[in-house]
Amino acid sequence: MGWVVVAGDGLGVGLVAGVARDGEKWKAVRAREGEKWNAVRAEKGRCLFTTRDFSPGEVILSEHPYVSVTSKNKESPNSKCEWCFSSSNLKKCSACHVVWYCGSTCQKLDWKLHSVECQALAKVDKNRVKSITPSIRLMVKLYLRRKLQQQKIVPTTATDNYNLVESLVSHMPDLEEKQLVLYAQMANLVALILQWPESEINIKEIAENFSKLSCNAHSICDSELRPLGTGLYPAISIINHSCLPNSVLVFEGRLAVVRAVQHIPKGFEVSISYVETAGSSITRQKALKEQYFFSCTCSRCIKMGQFDDIEESAVLEGYRCKDRRCNGFLLRDPGDKGFICQHCGLLRNKEEIENIASEVKSMSEKASMALSSGNNTQASFAYKMVEKLQLELCHPFSINLMQTRETLLKIFMELQDWKEALMYCRLTIPIYLRVYPPFHPLVGLQYYTCGKLEWLLGETEEAVKSLTKALDVLRITHGTKTPFMMELLSKLEEARAEASYKRSSLNED
Repeated sequence: MGWVVVAGDGLGVGLVAGVARDGEKWKAVRAREGEKWNAVRAEKGRCLFTTRDFSPGEVILSEHPYVSVTSKNKESPNSKCEWCFSSSNLKKCSACHVVWYCGSTCQKLDWKLHSVECQALAKVDKNRVKSITPSIRLMVKLYLRRKLQQQKIVPTTATDNYNLVESLVSHMPDLEEKQLVLYAQMANLVALILQWPESEINIKEIAENFSKLSCNAHSICDSELRPLGTGLYPAISIINHSCLPNSVLVFEGRLAVVRAVQHIPKGFEVSISYVETAGSSITRQKALKEQYFFSCTCSRCIKMGQFDDIEESAVLEGYRCKDRRCNGFLLRDPGDKGFICQHCGLLRNKEEIENIASEVKSMSEKASMALSSGNNTQASFAYKMVEKLQLELCHPFSINLMQTRETLLKIFMELQDWKEALMYCRLTIPIYLRVYPPFHPLVGLQYYTCGKLEWLLGETEEAVKSLTKALDVLRITHGTKTPFMMELLSKLEEARAEASYKRSSLNED
C-alpha cells in the first residue's frame, strides 16, 4: 500500500504510518496522549513526510524552541538577549546577573520561565554561577519548563510539550564510559542547581537527556550562519539527514524555519543536513557516526567506493598533479611509490608529498597561533605561506585550500583590506559551487559578501551581478521578508541605480 497519513499539523507535513513502496519496514507506535501515531522507520527512526507538494523556497515547518540559551564564541563574542538573541541595548538581570535582555518586551515574554530559573540561579554560589555552561543552563530550563507545563502555568500543545522531548533518541547504549560519567556529573550539577526533592528529580533521566541534547539540539545561527546559541526543537528533530537534502534549516531569531530548496512531491520524506556536506563520503560518514551514531544511506553515500566517489574524494581531500597545467586527480600507486595522476599518468613521489604536507602542518600551527593571539597581520603572512604550500600539494578544488582562503578572507575583512578580502572571496566561490548544491545558503552568502566588497571598491557592475546571484539563492533558503533579506534587496536596488547612473554618465561623455 502507499503512504497513509495519520498525524499532521495542517500545514502539509505529517508523521506517517504504513508500508513503504520499496518494501522498507515500519512499525506504528501510539503516542502517549492516545491521539496520534508516529511512524518509526526500522533503520532511521521517526521521519517527516509531506502531505502535499512543496515548491523551492516554501516553508515546510517552523518551530519555536522548547528551550534555548545564548552562548558566546569566537564568531559571536558579545552577550545576547535571552529571548530574541539581539546584541543591542542589553541590560543584565539584576537578580541572577546571568541573563541579558534588550528591553522590557523580551523580558516580559521570557518572564514565566526566567522567573523560576532566576530563583534557582540566585541560590547558587556566585563563583559557581560563572562556571555554569550553556548546556547546563539548557538542561535546567528544560526541567523548569516541564514543571511549569505540568502546573498549567505555561500552556501545553500538541507540538509544544515534554512528551516530544521524551520521544527523542538518546543513544545511551552507544556511549563510551567516559562520556557516561561526564553526563552523570553534569546531571548532578543540574540537580544541585534545582534543589528539588528526590521524588521530583531523576539523575539517570537527566543524564539521558544530556545524551538527547547532544544528538538533537541545534545551533541557533543568525542570517549569515554565525552561531548565537543552542535550542531544542523536538518537532524539527524528527527530520532525518541527507548529504543531498531537499530542505534547509535557517533561523529567524529563535524561530527555526525549514524551507524546501527543491520541488518536493506529496508523500516524499523531508531531509536536512546534520553535518558539513563539503567533504568526501568517508569524512561525512565519520562525522555522522561520531556525533549521531548512524551511517548515511542517501543517494550520494550509496555510491561510496564507486569510481565517481573515489574521484570526488581525491579531488576534495587528495593531491594535485605534478604538471600544473593538468587538473587531474591522483590515486595511490599500486607499488606504493607515490600517487599517479588519473588523467596524464604522471607519478608524484610519496616523499615529496610527505615533505610538503609536513611543511603545511608546521606552518598551519604557526598561523593558528598568530591568529589566536590576535596578531592578524602576522597571521595573514603565515596563512599566505600555507596557501602557497597547499597550491603545490592540493588539487585546485581542495577543501583544505578553500578553508585557508576563507580564513584569509576573514582576516583581511578584520584588517579592512578590502582588495585582498575581495580577491580571496572570489577565489573561494568556484570551490563553493563545486562542493555545495546550487541552493545552499553558504553559496548565497559568499556571493553576498563578494557583492558588498565589489560595491565598496567601486566595481558596481560586478556588485550587481554578485548581489543578484546572492538573491537568487537566499530568497530560496531565507525567504524574502526577514530584515536580512530586506537589506539585501535594498542593497541590490541601490547598486542597480548606481550602475545605471554610471552607464548614463559614460554615454553622455
